[in-house]
Amino acid sequence: MNYLTTIFLIGLLIFIHELGHLLAARLVGIPIARFSIGFGPVLWRVKRGATEYCWSLVPLGGYVLPQLEDEAAFFNIPPARRIVMWLGGPAANFVAAFLCIALLQGMHHGWSLTSLFVAPGVELLRVSRDFLAALPSILMHPSRLSGVVGIVAAGGSVMADGIQAALRFALLLNVNLAIFNLLPMPPLDGGKIVAALLEKLHPKFVVAHQVMALAGLAVLLGLMVYTTVLDMIRLA
Repeated sequence: MNYLTTIFLIGLLIFIHELGHLLAARLVGIPIARFSIGFGPVLWRVKRGATEYCWSLVPLGGYVLPQLEDEAAFFNIPPARRIVMWLGGPAANFVAAFLCIALLQGMHHGWSLTSLFVAPGVELLRVSRDFLAALPSILMHPSRLSGVVGIVAAGGSVMADGIQAALRFALLLNVNLAIFNLLPMPPLDGGKIVAALLEKLHPKFVVAHQVMALAGLAVLLGLMVYTTVLDMIRLA
């Protein structure tokens, strides 16, 4: 049961991330045709207004698809507006992390303005700083990485320790998801932002989007396979 709860939590954090993209897109006037949790064949869908909301077969991420005639129309959207849309996902995870800390602070120190608004901001900065400080070491030692299988296994143990342990776990996952997506590698949000900034230097950099995205996708798929194998070896 705890493992199912962890899988549900991961799906919830992905939903929060993609919802951030959706809200940011609407904020800057980018129409969205599809909001999907997961990739691949659609298992369930419902349409609200111009947007189709989907649950897809492979729940290892999600996406928002702008409602545009073709790829050229997407690149006609000013880079600044696209950057806001891409920042929306990580920002939503940071907000979710802030709320997790606020709940923990309230449980430990009482429900005051300081515990709900000041302390969570300070703690979020500390957790983000610690993750960024550890990131170079993790990247230099790939054997320390963990994939979805490892996260579910760890979460299954954590969930048994109660609501506060679950909130701390959700806090770390939110921060990890936000910062990981801000890394400057397509097709992550950070890579898309870098590509959009290059466009501002010279319009010809538009052609770099596809090349960078394909190369980055190959790296991410390889990393996913690698971490899954590592997780299975650890569990065995």
